[in-house]
Amino acid sequence: MIDLDDQNRQPAGSGTATSDRLMARRKMTLRLVAAFVVGVVLGGFGVSQLRDSRDQRERNAVVALVAVPRSANFGGSSSQGSVQLSGQLMLINAGPAPITVRGVTAERPGVVIHSIERSRVIPAGGTGQVMVELRFVCSIAFRLLEPLSLRLSVQTEDEQVREVTYPVDLFGSDWQRDALGMCEPHA
Repeated sequence: MIDLDDQNRQPAGSGTATSDRLMARRKMTLRLVAAFVVGVVLGGFGVSQLRDSRDQRERNAVVALVAVPRSANFGGSSSQGSVQLSGQLMLINAGPAPITVRGVTAERPGVVIHSIERSRVIPAGGTGQVMVELRFVCSIAFRLLEPLSLRLSVQTEDEQVREVTYPVDLFGSDWQRDALGMCEPHA
């Protein structure tokens, strides 16, 4: 007699152990895939946040100013061919974030300018006035037609202090008009 079932003999319970191992491998594979997917999602979110933060810092560091001389008739004195006046400098913040103007200076032959105030906050897209002291030597201050280079010390929203320059035309400005009015009696 030939027993055909002889080849298929397996110890009892061996089929269950194989299927348990197979099921455990599938669960492990699913866990690894799930962990990978979660990692990719969290990583993408983190990179996006990092990029947004960097872009925001770059925007906050931008300084875009326009400076316009305003009236210089806030008191002054004249002596020996020079005048000293107090005046206003209007600043327009064309940048994307508020700035704090900490100081304004300029110097060239016959002209010295420096701010009187400690600091002035100018909102994004807004304007502000800064009080300055102006000193002109009447005989040479307005001979040069080239713009005067103002140096502004500006603190940006990221709390960094930056030095920026802006050219200002003195020729035909309110400052020139007011200074020349005081220079004429000494001419």
